[in-house]
Amino acid sequence: MKINYHLKLLAVLTLLLGGPFYSCKKDTHGTVSAQTATPDPLSSTAKEAVNAWVTTADQSKLLEAQTSFNFAEDAGTNATTITVDENTTYQGIDGFGFTLTGGSAGLLNGLGGNQTAVLNELFGTANGQIGISYLRISIGASDLSSSDFTYNQTSGDVNMTNFSISQENQDLLPILKKIIAINPAIKILATPWTAPTWMKVNTTGNNGYTGGSLNTAYYDAYARYFVKYIQAMLAQGITIDAITPQNEPLNPYNNPSMVMQAGEQATFIKNNLGPQLRAAGLNTKIIAYDHNTDRVDYPEAVLADADANPYVDGSAFHLYAGNIGSLTDVHNAYPNKNVYFTEQWVGAPSNFGGDLSWHINTLIIGATRNWSRNVLEWNLAADPNNNPHTAGGCSTCLGGITVSGTSITRNVGYYIIGHAAKFVRPGAVRISSNLSGSIQNVAFKNTDGSKVLIVLNNGSSAVSFKVKWGAESFTYSLAAGAVATFKWAGTQS
Repeated sequence: MKINYHLKLLAVLTLLLGGPFYSCKKDTHGTVSAQTATPDPLSSTAKEAVNAWVTTADQSKLLEAQTSFNFAEDAGTNATTITVDENTTYQGIDGFGFTLTGGSAGLLNGLGGNQTAVLNELFGTANGQIGISYLRISIGASDLSSSDFTYNQTSGDVNMTNFSISQENQDLLPILKKIIAINPAIKILATPWTAPTWMKVNTTGNNGYTGGSLNTAYYDAYARYFVKYIQAMLAQGITIDAITPQNEPLNPYNNPSMVMQAGEQATFIKNNLGPQLRAAGLNTKIIAYDHNTDRVDYPEAVLADADANPYVDGSAFHLYAGNIGSLTDVHNAYPNKNVYFTEQWVGAPSNFGGDLSWHINTLIIGATRNWSRNVLEWNLAADPNNNPHTAGGCSTCLGGITVSGTSITRNVGYYIIGHAAKFVRPGAVRISSNLSGSIQNVAFKNTDGSKVLIVLNNGSSAVSFKVKWGAESFTYSLAAGAVATFKWAGTQS
């Protein structure tokens, strides 16, 4: 009885003194780390549950939910240890997704009775759905439209009297409205592949759709074209979150395409596009560049223009040339401007394991570790022959899904985006996590407090690694080339 009395006394003192005996201190990096003393023998704390989803290079697991497990008190050592620190934060996240090309919209619109299930799978967040949260669409035709068009081919119509998006009534608008019904908060970036052909000079083919540049006489008319477009989409219940003035402005060879040098883009933004958007009361973001990372001098030149700079939200990038680390160079040069990753293709036929590893490592992990607020893969859907596309447009672009009649096949892009979009929701922030051994990774904290860690084993053999979070950790083994997404709740001590 005396022993029980002392145990009860100890419990009372523990409660009076504020619970288990521990203290927190700031480390030299300014983050908070927990230091535990002898644990209270009368208390037991349930450790946070961890859910995991895995995709393997051999496709034996495809975004497959694993048996959940729990963190434990950290103990022992592991040569490959990832420390997740939610007290150190970086950029906010807007979302992950694809370009919904005109061709993609047409194929989705032809799914018949299977359409609702497919759209919910792509844009919903329930079990078995991947939660796409960001889309890029084309203003007029892209090269993955079935034909060339703009929204005003009436030569000399500078007041945009004949402007119309009616060509989108067949496929794009109906599909977008159904997507918005599933996810009303989805972000949409809109990009032209070309201006109306009558506004261009020095075109090289396809009835003026290929190459050339914007005639300076039509800068004001082209800005009005953007205003009319955003207003027309709003009238359909579709909010355009952001625009870029030109897709791949240094590429004159695509169909459609148009060259717009950095100085031309800065002039267009500061004198025409920016002022007209503001005068119309539109808060649509203007994002510069939208091309490869080998030419960061382009967005930096636009941002260096003192009059264009206030209108520009940030810069957008592709990675058909250059290095993903260049996004950090632009961020460091203009830290108050945002960085976006807006396009990367998967070439058909895909090497599933190789494409999975490269895109997860370079984009989902690499782009976000280099300040990007989003990651967009190119082309949500194509048919079994990689159609539709314009004459001279991309004939080997593999869709995130392949649509064959009313059925679909899920390709590697589906799983690349799937490992991020559903789990890292808009409004999340990237948090600190170190790279260790062959385990590449990136970590995020959602607005509900949940944490997400996306990891890739880019080594040649399976690796057992530790994930340390505050005073807790778990150990996990991942096959070579495999990707895992971990998600847990709780508050770091």
